Amino acid sequence: MGFHRRLGLGLSRALDYLGTDQDVDASRVAVMGHSRLGKTALWAGASDTRFAMAISNDSGEGGAAISRRMFGENVKNLNTSFPHWFCANYRQYNDRVSDLPFDAHMLLALMAPRPVYVASAQEDQWADPKGEFLAAYHAGPVYKLFGKQGIPTGRMPTIHQPVGDAVGYHIRAGKHDVTAYDWEQYLNFADRHLRAK
Repeated sequence: MGFHRRLGLGLSRALDYLGTDQDVDASRVAVMGHSRLGKTALWAGASDTRFAMAISNDSGEGGAAISRRMFGENVKNLNTSFPHWFCANYRQYNDRVSDLPFDAHMLLALMAPRPVYVASAQEDQWADPKGEFLAAYHAGPVYKLFGKQGIPTGRMPTIHQPVGDAVGYHIRAGKHDVTAYDWEQYLNFADRHLRAK
């Protein structure tokens, strides 16, 4: 079992506990992560439908970035530098990325119809901002099946211009980090989708 799956199971156990806390509305819990934990947040959200929303910040390869773009970090980089992050079976695709039976947009689509948000940083080319955007955009047809709107255009937005509805995305100025700007977008997105009516 890979690191991200184990962490995702740990997040599910935390949600089990939150469900017992009368001060928490466990039906409106979002899972958020940055970098490798951004990968984990997507896997946890896809695996456990009790998470009402998933937010991935600069997650790159193995997270929100399209693997087949072969831009920035790639499958071989992940499996060579961090062999404990994913299951051993993933290594067979180190040099055969085009043979993968899935890609990042499918992972994002597993969140449907629950909201999912992806964020990138302009200077974080290792995480492939364009690949992260494309995955968010291409998750849209699955959301449409549920009567939800994703990102309306395949044209990547300019910095500091959040786009989308049930699938959200932004790219901001700066490096691989979580900033106040990111948090502002996440809280706005959560207010739109999770605020009690």
